[in-house]
Amino acid sequence: MARARQKRREDIHLNLTALIDVLFLLLMFFMATTTFTKNTRLSIVLPEAQGQPSQEDPNAIAIGIGVKGAYSVNDVPLANMQADTLKKALQLAAANKNPGENRVVITADGAASHQSVVTALDVAGQLGFANITIATRQPEAE
Repeated sequence: MARARQKRREDIHLNLTALIDVLFLLLMFFMATTTFTKNTRLSIVLPEAQGQPSQEDPNAIAIGIGVKGAYSVNDVPLANMQADTLKKALQLAAANKNPGENRVVITADGAASHQSVVTALDVAGQLGFANITIATRQPEAE
């Protein structure tokens, strides 16, 4: 008689529907809230000049000027081409440094407007930078 009352084993089923729904909701949340940034760099073609190459200074602050006059400071493009924006970016780059000892390297495209280069020189001068260099490239051998 003991065998007649044996308990039947039931198969255990795990319902994954709720777990899959939660995973899809998390996926949609992350897709909707992720910002995709496009890093851009200025394409600069340096003017040619003859002279001795200088030693690179890792502490130098680099100002890049593109063909259309767009500025970048230490390879970070600025939002606009205003002198105030350039001044604020230079101040941030030179934070905790003495402007008289810092070196500023202006890398301007050969086709950039003269006004853009003069504006960069003026802003650097207003902030007290005394050691300002304009980068060029060696002419190609023919």
